[in-house]
Amino acid sequence: MRVAYSLGSLLTINQVLECSEILSHTNTDTIWIPETWGMENFSMLCMVSQKASKPKIGSSIINIYSRSPSAIAMGAATVDTLSNGRLILGLGTSSAPIVEDFHGYKFENPVLRMKEYIEIIRLTLSGKQVNYSGKSFQLKNFTLLIKPQREKIPIYLAAVNQKMVDLAWEISDGVIFYLRPLNEMKKTIQKMQSKRKIDITCQIISCVSHDSEIAITRAKQTLAFYISVGKVYREFLSKNGFQTETKNIFDEFKISGFKSNHQLIPDSMLKSLTIAGTPEQCLTQLQKFRETGIDLPTMQFNPVGDVMDSFKLFTETFSEK
Repeated sequence: MRVAYSLGSLLTINQVLECSEILSHTNTDTIWIPETWGMENFSMLCMVSQKASKPKIGSSIINIYSRSPSAIAMGAATVDTLSNGRLILGLGTSSAPIVEDFHGYKFENPVLRMKEYIEIIRLTLSGKQVNYSGKSFQLKNFTLLIKPQREKIPIYLAAVNQKMVDLAWEISDGVIFYLRPLNEMKKTIQKMQSKRKIDITCQIISCVSHDSEIAITRAKQTLAFYISVGKVYREFLSKNGFQTETKNIFDEFKISGFKSNHQLIPDSMLKSLTIAGTPEQCLTQLQKFRETGIDLPTMQFNPVGDVMDSFKLFTETFSEK
């Protein structure tokens, strides 16, 4: 069965590369690299592609406010060539605080902007001259100077709210889910896949340890972080079964930061959104996620103790060699 890994912001650049080399000896489907406000995505994907020659490599995600659609198309064409045609281009809108405070742009018209981005990127990668007139972008006589490795690079769309979910099924090759309760995710997948089949991946906060309590605490800390700083996730979870829990976690964050608010996450919330425990427990939990209809579960690595020892146990749990 397919399995992917997300190597993210809790790791250094060198640790991401070391982990990628380990994954090159497994049956990993895709190595996803996030971009927040640390590692730049395209350069990391290039390096990862050289450390791991078999798995696909994916951006999870590049936001559509920090680069022009032409720049993203250029980056995608470059990475796809250097990786010998293994790129999955994951796109998302990020959030208003990151877009406005960190990049200096207005967080406007995310769904329309995403639609135009995908149209422009696909036109550019086709090798044709791009003359585009949209509501957000107008391009004249733009053509790539290089011939892309592939004229069609898979584009996956990160989606939380329904309008972006609808757009993903309308125009993308796949969707990237994150922090969706199991029951809600199963209903959404069944509903949307009945319209058109696309590849469904879900990034899952995951932590493995021979001491289940250590793994559970680490997973709770990561979940509490996203609930505290991610308004879009907080609001979505509040509307989908966890209104009291998200309020309590956020209220405590406003009082004491991340010191103790993870302790307010109940077992029901943890089990619906994360995978944490011993290797045996984690494999049982992973099956629950697969049963929702996810095609490609993506294990988000959350290290405990020594990072590389933790990652070896992590991959031994979820991957076959």
